[in-house]
Amino acid sequence: MAATVQIDEYNGAGETKTANITDTDMGSVDQANLDPVAHPIVPGQNSYEKWQKFEVTNMGGSSKIHNLKVWRTGALGGAAVHKTNARETAYGGAATYATPTASTSIVATQTMPTSEPAGANLGIGGSLTGELTAPGYSDYLVHQIQTDPGDVAGSTSTLNYQYDEVA
Repeated sequence: MAATVQIDEYNGAGETKTANITDTDMGSVDQANLDPVAHPIVPGQNSYEKWQKFEVTNMGGSSKIHNLKVWRTGALGGAAVHKTNARETAYGGAATYATPTASTSIVATQTMPTSEPAGANLGIGGSLTGELTAPGYSDYLVHQIQTDPGDVAGSTSTLNYQYDEVA
């Protein structure tokens, strides 16, 4: 039996957890599962940061979960950039939660990969070589869309989440 893994999102000043989110749409409000049509990112402004974690809720007979990877597929359009704290080298360790902001992120400073990374780019326990051997959480994945005034609203892309599971 496979492990049960979900993506959780944290919002607000109180670090409110929404477990097992159904999407990771970016927008102009700090909200899980938001409607991007109702809350578009105005060209020249940033989305609110997303603060998310992988959560293993049940090992399901597996001995470990490790090698966490995140990347985006699909174009953003214009000069918009997708920034993140995920990286394969010079990993900054586990970020400490802060209320999500629409100001330029000081946590999400690297460009989100647009293809599958060769190795882990999100840590567990502050390390890219970390692993979960019991139910638990990854480090925070922090990401934000930063736009240019000349951009046009309405691009669509997919955020990919991947992990390795050992029986």
